[in-house]
Amino acid sequence: MSRSDSNNDKKKPGKKGGAFRNRNIGKGKSSADKTAAKKTSDPNVIRLNRYVANAGICSRREADIYIAAGNVTVNGKPISEMGYKVKLTDDVRFDGQRLNPIKKEYVLLNKPKDFETQGRDSRGRRSATSLVAGASKSELAAVDKLEKSTTGLMLFTNDGELTKKLARPKNGLRKIFHVTLTKELRSADLKRIQEGVTVEENVVRVQDISFVDNAPKNQVGIEIFSSRNNIVKRLFQELGYEITILDRVVYHTLTKKDLPRGHWRYLTEQEVVNLGMIK
Repeated sequence: MSRSDSNNDKKKPGKKGGAFRNRNIGKGKSSADKTAAKKTSDPNVIRLNRYVANAGICSRREADIYIAAGNVTVNGKPISEMGYKVKLTDDVRFDGQRLNPIKKEYVLLNKPKDFETQGRDSRGRRSATSLVAGASKSELAAVDKLEKSTTGLMLFTNDGELTKKLARPKNGLRKIFHVTLTKELRSADLKRIQEGVTVEENVVRVQDISFVDNAPKNQVGIEIFSSRNNIVKRLFQELGYEITILDRVVYHTLTKKDLPRGHWRYLTEQEVVNLGMIK
């Protein structure tokens, strides 16, 4: 399983310089030069503007402006020097607020069937989390869960604040499922679902439900905002139906367009903004 080829893919910058290098370069350097080179390549030391940008405050170019204006402090001291480097463990603040240098990542996966959300099952099958492991150097977590037999869209991120926001019951997000049943759905039952069906003493309200165009009557599309676990499956079970295929085709404003099964992609900046606007 791999990342989807799309316009949202991030491209790695090419290496500067030709294919040939002077093999004598670097020979005869002093210990001080070698120490300086080692510090430069230390993954735990980065430029201050990158640190600020990774925290989601602004772009690197904008960060330079804020640094020059004295908005950024490192370990309590204002820093206005361009190119200043800091350790990941330093106390870096923007307008008094401490920053997190780990870049926030947002990844959308089209989950295949028979994949747990995380961990491995007794047969050693991989998890959905493992499919996006290469998307970020930091650990990504699923915003919500899908059953092993359910396919479709899942959102992964290391943005804890956004995860908490999306998980709040009052923020039940728009989800559309393509449902395939073992038998045709009676029109009377479709109407019952439209009016609201009680599942475990709570009425389940759906935004919309309809038969899929040019498909047998055992296939329906259902739009729902409920955040209750496996609520679509339980809803149909309440009416005496079993689901053979359950595919989440829309999550909030995100769709499966250009995202094959088992592939993932990064969210665009606008998609992240749209999710962040949820209260």
